[in-house]
Amino acid sequence: MKITRVQSQVVRLPADEPLAGGPPFDRPFHEFVTLQIETDAGIEGIGVTFFGAALTATLRHAVDQLGALVLGEVPLRVEAVGRKLRSAAAGSGPGGIFTLAFSAIDMALWDIKGKALGQPLATLLGGLRQRVPTYASGALLRTHPLEHVVKAAPLLTEKGFRQMKMQLALPGDATPEREVERARLIRQAVGPDVDLMCDINQRWSVHQAIDIGRRLEDVQLYWLEDVTAHDDYAGLARVADALATPVAGGEYVYGITPFRHMLEARSVDIVMIDLLRVGGIANWMKVAGMAEAFNVPVVSHLFPEIHVHLVAAIPNGLTVEYMPWSFRLFEEVPVPVNGELAVPSKPGLGLTFDRDAISRYAVTA
Repeated sequence: MKITRVQSQVVRLPADEPLAGGPPFDRPFHEFVTLQIETDAGIEGIGVTFFGAALTATLRHAVDQLGALVLGEVPLRVEAVGRKLRSAAAGSGPGGIFTLAFSAIDMALWDIKGKALGQPLATLLGGLRQRVPTYASGALLRTHPLEHVVKAAPLLTEKGFRQMKMQLALPGDATPEREVERARLIRQAVGPDVDLMCDINQRWSVHQAIDIGRRLEDVQLYWLEDVTAHDDYAGLARVADALATPVAGGEYVYGITPFRHMLEARSVDIVMIDLLRVGGIANWMKVAGMAEAFNVPVVSHLFPEIHVHLVAAIPNGLTVEYMPWSFRLFEEVPVPVNGELAVPSKPGLGLTFDRDAISRYAVTA
């Protein structure tokens, strides 16, 4: 089997909040680059990437350039193809546009491999579980009014979610007291039995994270996420050591090596891996194995329709972030039932692009 054709498309999906009917995001759409890799065996693999924002057209061009290099290659040799692409683009460094483009190709190769072998991706990678916990994300944003989030949080529990994530590091003239009060009111709204996470998105200093984190301990947060700059490993370690609340981080990290530094420094209690920034499925699994060696659990960032396979495959997989930004791209996606996602049983990713939706939202310029 050899690769015969690679085709990409920029797709602009509406940026709405479907979980609790919240206010719109600060941008009207999310732009994705979709990818199809065809083979002479009639098997097609699909991939997707984003984070390009103003550089989405550049990201698509990078996907196309890398795609041209895989023509004629054997798609089942995922690591061999990956080495060729990394060697060809070595001067671009281990992160940024190259890694985002590379991840889409890696994803499509694994999709082909699963289809060729008649196995779901989760089974290929280990097949530990058939169902995994998932948490609602994106419905309790820091930009949403307080009166909205205290009503939205119970709506999520009514939908069966037993885990959900809010945000702090509030906009405007925020104080520690205001931050803590918001968290306490959301906790009161959902009760003590819901796992409540909190994302800071790198907006606190180390001192703020320790100060506010200690004030939040009676809220019983499941984790505090990305409390300060993602590459301040020593600063993160100070926070993690100072707080009883677990500290999660890693979504902003590109490639494998920074995770080693993070784990060696004991910067986080929970490793969060982003499929695109880490460099695709193969790299995701390598980081998960590294975290297991340090006795650290792993969680995912975005793309629950794909991450369900990865978290289900590993012994230290904790939960899947359920933020359905990309769902319109596909005909069918895993849907939470009682706070869990079932692993798709179809071969490969178990996903099929919705051609009508992609055509409707395609960017032609």
